[in-house]
Amino acid sequence: MLFLKSMPVIASPTHYIFQIVRAGITFLACTQVEMPPLMGIEFLCRVADILSDYLGELNEDLIKDNFVIVYELLDEMIDNGFPLTTEPNILREMIAPPNIVSKMLSVVTGNSSNVSDILPGATASCVPWRPTDVKYANNEVYVDLVEEMDAIINSTKQFSLLHARFRDGVLVKCEIYGEVQVNCLLSGLPDLTLSFANPSILHDVRFHPCVRFRPWESHQILSFVPPDGQFKLMSYRVKKLKSTPIYVKPQLTSDAGTCRISVMVGIRNDPGKTIDSIILQFQLPPCILSADLTSNHGTVNVLSNKICTWSIGRIPKDKAPSLSGTMVLETGLETLRVFPTFQVEFRIMGVALSGLQIDKLDLQNVPNRLYKGFRAVTRAGEYEVRS
Repeated sequence: MLFLKSMPVIASPTHYIFQIVRAGITFLACTQVEMPPLMGIEFLCRVADILSDYLGELNEDLIKDNFVIVYELLDEMIDNGFPLTTEPNILREMIAPPNIVSKMLSVVTGNSSNVSDILPGATASCVPWRPTDVKYANNEVYVDLVEEMDAIINSTKQFSLLHARFRDGVLVKCEIYGEVQVNCLLSGLPDLTLSFANPSILHDVRFHPCVRFRPWESHQILSFVPPDGQFKLMSYRVKKLKSTPIYVKPQLTSDAGTCRISVMVGIRNDPGKTIDSIILQFQLPPCILSADLTSNHGTVNVLSNKICTWSIGRIPKDKAPSLSGTMVLETGLETLRVFPTFQVEFRIMGVALSGLQIDKLDLQNVPNRLYKGFRAVTRAGEYEVRS
């Protein structure tokens, strides 16, 4: 049963079931005919993204409270078993997002439908992702590189003939998942061209439907007519990075029913910008009865479910943050046999650790007076250090 839950596609003699999991909620789609699996999975991802955009986040209570809107969205997104409208801009013109005013009006008037009586003009346009007659007093476009670093650092011992000593962990995996997010506030029907200084480092690229594929295939240039407002232009991966911005050095020793822990955190490679919002979190092993942990910087909290959270913030220049303490093992256990894995969080504003650089952004069919802004941020994704 657990094996079936982990499978994105489940085949039976008469049906195929597609599934994804977002925020603990399982999205299912069923078909009686054979079809490309990625089509079903991509549609479910679109549904999850649209619901998250409309509701602000995804959880069971929000879906229950906004069941009518969820039903209306699904009714517009799929027609007679075929994907129909999946563009957020068009859906927002057709179905108003939930808010306090609309809920009050539905209670007073008894009309619970948010569906517009007028079909959006973009549905008949050659660029259905963009509304018609968009006008702004101030024309602006912002491009953000948002990256997450996934890393696994394994523990290792280096043995000599006389003694064993600890060294830095081995970097098993280090890669970047990134997104190019655009906030377009331009009048009319603009035509944009975005190029990178080093596009050869990109792998597994995925594009918004507005991107013309041929310019990218021939010259690695993004040519597109953007949707109105904020949207994800593309996603990518940069693989096999050689280093991480910070290091975490845990050391645990145990005997006579007591375990001593020492963890040091510091900057390994200075990215040139401040590393902040550093948090170290780990689950105490089940055999730990109690723990007395302190740090020379930041705050340490141990929750009732034995999750320890060390909030460091920024690393000071005059000292390396360290956590130390003792943990009492359960009766009858002399040494620690299960070692914790440390989950690391951080954020670096103004830097894309993948090394990706935007070369230029050219705009056509736009007013002469406009503002272009660029920004980058890197944060930790699935970043773990094994002890």
